Amino acid sequence: MNIMIVDDHPLFREGLKAIVSRNEKFEVVAEAGNGKDGIRLAKKHKPDIVIMDISMPGKNGIQVIRELRNKLSDTKFLIISMHSEAEYLLEAFRAGATGYMIKESAASNLEQGLDTVARGELFLDSALSQEVVYRLLQDNAQDSSEAQDPYSTLTAREQEVMRMLAEGLNAKEVAAQLYISPKTVENHRTNLMKKLDLHSSVELVRYAAKLGLIDLETWVI
Repeated sequence: MNIMIVDDHPLFREGLKAIVSRNEKFEVVAEAGNGKDGIRLAKKHKPDIVIMDISMPGKNGIQVIRELRNKLSDTKFLIISMHSEAEYLLEAFRAGATGYMIKESAASNLEQGLDTVARGELFLDSALSQEVVYRLLQDNAQDSSEAQDPYSTLTAREQEVMRMLAEGLNAKEVAAQLYISPKTVENHRTNLMKKLDLHSSVELVRYAAKLGLIDLETWVI
């Protein structure tokens, strides 16, 4: 299976590569030192598994997962982070991560984590305390009874239309790329704006940037 590593510390990346190389089932095909390069290279190589840190320059690991999860539906994401707090775990799994471990455990647990994620199962580092895991499960149960995150209520098509509109395409251009009518695009736009409680194109762009779907630096608002 093809592996990609995204971490802003070169020495740590080298250590991860050495561990991955122990297992002939896995091969590192790309690596990146920041989120932006990680997105670009992931789209190019379409790895089976992305091993990724959370805290990185520019886009963080959670933002990267949010941007890639719909574009690379077969790719699994294994977070390796210094953060062991329940809030980070919950946010990572919400974004679409398949596994989570702390950096201190990488040397001993990475192979197990990769095997677990490769089977399509969730991996949670055994080094994380029971209290953290309990908090994670408690938060998940609470979230299931509360209102969903607005973005998660969008259909896959609405998410696609939203991203393209936020990138600056007009209805006709979106319609041409998706092979649908401009009227259908407008209907999707109306529905998604209502679901997200947005009232202008500027709000749409800022919301998309907050989710990490676009780079706000390319816009002048």
